[in-house]
Amino acid sequence: MPELQLKQLYDGFRDPRTVAELASQIKQLAAKLEEPVNVMEVCGGHTHTIMKYGLLQLLPDNIEFIHGPGCPVCIMPKERIDQAAALAQIPDVILVTLGDMIRVPGSEGSLAQFRAKGCDIRPIYMPLDALKIAQENPDKTVVYFAIGFETSTPMTAVLLEQAEKLGINNLLFHINHVLVPPAIDAVMADPETRVNAFIGPSHVSVITGSQIYQPTVDNYHTPVVVSGFEPVDVMQSILSIVKQKVEGRCELENQYERAVSYKGNEAAQQKVNQYFTVRPSFRWRGLGPIPNSALMLKPEYRHRDAELKYGERLPVKEIDDHKACQCGDILRGKAKPQDCKVFGRGCTPKPR
Repeated sequence: MPELQLKQLYDGFRDPRTVAELASQIKQLAAKLEEPVNVMEVCGGHTHTIMKYGLLQLLPDNIEFIHGPGCPVCIMPKERIDQAAALAQIPDVILVTLGDMIRVPGSEGSLAQFRAKGCDIRPIYMPLDALKIAQENPDKTVVYFAIGFETSTPMTAVLLEQAEKLGINNLLFHINHVLVPPAIDAVMADPETRVNAFIGPSHVSVITGSQIYQPTVDNYHTPVVVSGFEPVDVMQSILSIVKQKVEGRCELENQYERAVSYKGNEAAQQKVNQYFTVRPSFRWRGLGPIPNSALMLKPEYRHRDAELKYGERLPVKEIDDHKACQCGDILRGKAKPQDCKVFGRGCTPKPR
């Protein structure tokens, strides 16, 4: 039997003829729409696919994408990054975090800039790398600056579990894990929001299952289709949304059945529930404070909480974005990035 090539696993999901056929079907059906469809793709991975493959250009004018708050580093408020920088400046502290976090600016600079000044800040590929760093540096305190949505939280839970099991006491946590459903609620709470359909995140849904979006469908009477990341996935999902709209339905559908189930990964959910509880409130860049939208360590793991151990040394002042920043309006579909005066100027993502 010939060896399976990686390309064989995704080629069909990038087939130009299939994408073109789906675009044709969407165009024919969209002619029957009574109102425009403004689809929020919550996850930045979907935004990347839409941009990379030019999917918006294949859709009729009455279908629009609104790019949602599904990037865990982009939504991080400056004061949390300031806290990471403050931790890194404490003698004998090693701050570790996922590489995505390194170049996001706080009020005094990014973690990359603090590392250039001499702070021991180490980007890691996976959370369990923090365990090895703690073992190799027993005379120092290693703080894991944990970020991510429901997707990456189980990995932090396993890291904590291993630290407890192995008695590695010099590993602490600064928890910044956030949740998708409260962010959707925050977007829909604005009476002027233009969002009237959602593409559900893929990675998050693998862990949580598609079940977490049923309240969105029920409360806001809007379709939600969980979608894979490839262009055929996204176009199939758009077609499903348009069908629902034309037929007057608002339902939860799962286009990404090859990876997502209704209940999700229950073992991973159990790990998360074992070590974390819901934080009463968390500030999101662009959206402000959202109740019950993040996690924190359970009381029995307070000895691992860097926010408690170093609380007196961490800045707590909330840092607002630039006055001209329109992140919130963009996330609610009320403005486009190019409408913002600081887009491409003060607000300039830097490559790694």
